[in-house]
Amino acid sequence: MSSINPIAKLCAAAILGVVLLLSLDPVSAVVALIFECALLPFAGVPAKKLIKILSPLLIAAPFAGLSGLLYGRDEGNTVVVIGPWNITQGEVALAVTITLRILAVALPAIVLFATTDPTDLADALAQLWKLPARFVLGALAAIRMLGLMRQDWNMLRLARRARGVADGGGSIRASARLLSLAMALLTLAIRRGSLLATAMEARAFDAPIARTWARQSEWRVQDGWFIAGAFFVAGISVTVAVMTGAWNFVIS
Repeated sequence: MSSINPIAKLCAAAILGVVLLLSLDPVSAVVALIFECALLPFAGVPAKKLIKILSPLLIAAPFAGLSGLLYGRDEGNTVVVIGPWNITQGEVALAVTITLRILAVALPAIVLFATTDPTDLADALAQLWKLPARFVLGALAAIRMLGLMRQDWNMLRLARRARGVADGGGSIRASARLLSLAMALLTLAIRRGSLLATAMEARAFDAPIARTWARQSEWRVQDGWFIAGAFFVAGISVTVAVMTGAWNFVIS
């Protein structure tokens, strides 16, 4: 999977996402999920890392379905009454559909970008899509700084704990400490961003001439086949949904 061009991964994720969002039905989502789960072993991501990167999705998707379950439109017979909520069959179907839809749309995007190096993506965007190098390199530098921000957060938290600032107090004091810690992190981020901008300016990253690239981003035959595979999965999902009568075009 790492040998696929990042642009091909971006296009494949966009194709699946757009097609699956055209309809609100569980059939197309289930079919897409079957293909996606079958291809997960070929993603090149270790099982432990895969579980780690997918855990937020597995938590968020059911909560999104829960909102449809509790606040959807009443349709069909009543399944259960919980306090002020009268849950009907239509709301249950809506909750299941929303959960499956989020999983089917987000799963390939998360896995594909987990196997993509930010530098390779920046090279592809600038060389193949001809995006402005200043914008691409600035975004790449910002992404690279995310790891440092996490380290700064841990260091600030440990430093305050060593001084006894992080101990004691109720929820109000805890919120105040969290806000103070966030402001300190923001200050560090602004200072580091200013230094980084000065350093990039000194190294002529904003030069008005055409720049060269250390690594060439190439479009190969396998990248075209990868996008064709995304069209195939999306087409099969739509076809099965239409044949079973479950297709529910959201715009109509």
